[in-house]
Amino acid sequence: MPHKVENFLESDAFFVAVLHCAREMLSIYRESPRIASILAAQQRWLMAHAGFALHFGYPGEPKLGLYSGRFIAFVVANKIASRNTAAAFIQEMRAYRFLRPVESTSDKRTRLLEPTETAHEHFFRWLTTHLLILDSLDGANRLDRFNADPSAFSKLQPLISKAIIDSDAVRDPGATYNLFNWANSGGLIMDYLMSRIGNFDRTSDRAYIGPLSLKEIRDQFMISNTHLKRLLTQASEMGSVGWTQPPYKGDTWLSRGFVMEYWGYQAAKFAVVDAAAEAVLGPAARKAASALISSAVP
Repeated sequence: MPHKVENFLESDAFFVAVLHCAREMLSIYRESPRIASILAAQQRWLMAHAGFALHFGYPGEPKLGLYSGRFIAFVVANKIASRNTAAAFIQEMRAYRFLRPVESTSDKRTRLLEPTETAHEHFFRWLTTHLLILDSLDGANRLDRFNADPSAFSKLQPLISKAIIDSDAVRDPGATYNLFNWANSGGLIMDYLMSRIGNFDRTSDRAYIGPLSLKEIRDQFMISNTHLKRLLTQASEMGSVGWTQPPYKGDTWLSRGFVMEYWGYQAAKFAVVDAAAEAVLGPAARKAASALISSAVP
């Protein structure tokens, strides 16, 4: 049986794994900043998942295939973005060569699109990172079974996409999380802030992460000084981020509420990935049942 969100929310071991995941996502970004930036804001992340799922075959829909009109209608119907934003996203993905036209199609009236090898590689790594972390928690072998089945990716991704799009817990985990994740580069900045947490005591009001260099953040994530300060100022006004010597000096802290929003989002997302993996790969052969998940519960 897949792990439940509640299992992850009660497990300190899971949060340690989540911080490792944040560092892995940052590593992927540094290797391929252009394509990783697609996943750095909630709206673009959802659109990218939707595009892949339509290409592979979205669950419950009678046909598969990605083309501009279908993608735009899907994005609007699922309240991900406006028609103009969806159309611009498709054009951007083609310009960056993350999407390309399918060379041959039986329907000459519809110009099908497909993700390129670069896009496949990035999403493949995103998924394998999540499977690896799940395996590290319970000793199962999801990743080995995934790598052994060439068709697993095309089966898993649409299930994950649908579950994410249908999940309020993933799409709306909290006000501060949403502030960061709907801003350009905001998701990456949030991962960076969380990745700096050492030990987190959920009974504490704040998690201290040491001094921050705004210049380092600007340079690393290609964000303007104005945009970065506006983002941090808004988070500060919400009581979610602060400094021992304001503004932006001394040790930086993150509120317990902000950390728990991030934890809750990750718990919901990993539960989605785990359920999809079990549906496609079969039940996980956990070497220690759920001992590693539950061992760190206070």
